[in-house]
Amino acid sequence: QVQLVESGGGLVQAGGSLRLSCAASRNIFSINAMGWYRQAPGKQRELVATITRGGTTTYADSVKARFTVSRDNAENTVWLQMNSLKPEDTAVYYCNAVSVRATWRDTPRDYWGQGTQVTVSS
Repeated sequence: QVQLVESGGGLVQAGGSLRLSCAASRNIFSINAMGWYRQAPGKQRELVATITRGGTTTYADSVKARFTVSRDNAENTVWLQMNSLKPEDTAVYYCNAVSVRATWRDTPRDYWGQGTQVTVSS
């Protein structure tokens, strides 16, 4: 069983920065895309940023030029650097890993982290 372990959330003032980390709990044969989603109270979960194994990135329009997603394929770790945070960035942030194969025998499946709270005060 693969677990995604997140860290780095917290409370920050508007204009501040936070860095989220997400690491797989064991050695992994392969992971396709990794990324971050968020869910604010009363809203649906939305994409924040993703990065493929080859390094291609995708960002939500609302975070472009403020957030940066990166990953270490060897360590099966993904980060989200969040700068110039705004109160509307307040949400639970979830790590996501797509088409994970723990061993070469496994069928690819997706995994989610447990979520980490990010709160931005005005």
